[in-house]
This record gives sequence, structure tokens and C-alpha cells, in this order.
Amino acid sequence: MSLSEGKRAGLESMVKALLSDPLLSDVPARPTLSDVDTLLRFELGGAMKISVLKLDGSSFDVVVSNSASVKDLKLAIRKKIEAMQEGQMGHRHISWRHVWANFCLSHDNEKLIEDDSSLQKFGIHSNSQVRFVAYVQSRVSKKHSRSRRRRHRFFHGLNKVSMQ
Repeated sequence: MSLSEGKRAGLESMVKALLSDPLLSDVPARPTLSDVDTLLRFELGGAMKISVLKLDGSSFDVVVSNSASVKDLKLAIRKKIEAMQEGQMGHRHISWRHVWANFCLSHDNEKLIEDDSSLQKFGIHSNSQVRFVAYVQSRVSKKHSRSRRRRHRFFHGLNKVSMQ
């Protein structure tokens, strides 16, 4: 065994030991620089850990910066769920567009709907809990009206063709 092979083996065993340390249990398997930065900010008080309660009653934690918005929290949830799924059963596709169209996050019975709103606006701080709740958009927001119009026009056109 050459010196460089010995160094490599030693380095790999040290990395393996570090990743098995309980203090580093919240570090993802393949951390990005952003993940490491957020975890460091959490340790230094610049980020908060939020518990997310799923509809099945299970929960998991995510870490976001103290100045995070609802959109940042949604992104952290997405990353965490995708990492958990990849670790358990391989990659499965989740339609996040469908998730956020039918569910939203809630804190103290207040729905977190506006993506640009600060989490602090809702009183969310470190160790707070948010939960998924069913969400039906109001007609006032008209967010889904385009797809309904398209469907309506499509069926309306079929009716004209069948009447001729």
C-alpha cells in the first residue's frame, strides 16, 4: 500500500466516523454548500429549526434562516422529503405543484399562503411547529381559473361539433 492510498483510506474512515456521529445526524447524506451554511447558521443562532407535522401524524425537522419566507420553508420541506424518500425507497416523483395546490402549511391555525411573507410575521421561531392542512383556493384569487376556462372551452367546442 502506497502512502497516498494509506492517506485516502484514513481519510475515508475519518469521514465515515464523522457522519456516524450523533451530533451530525441532521447533516444530509449528500450535503450542498447551502445545506452546510444553513446548519452552521443554526448552530450560531442565525437559523431556526422548525418541526413539520404531516397529515399521517409523523413529523420531521427542517432548518431555515431566521429571515426565511414561506417559500424558503416550502423549499426546505421539499428538499427534506426528497432526501428522506431517496434514502428509504429510491427516487419517487412528487408533484409539488399538486401538493401546494391542494395543501398549505399552517401555524397556530393560521394558513401560510403568501410565499413572500416572512415566517416571523406568523410568529414562527426556532422549535415552532407547522402542519400540512387541506387547502381550497377561493375564487377571488382566480389562481386556477385559467385551467377551468380551458377545460370549459374545450368541452364547449365539443358540444358545437356534436350539434352540427
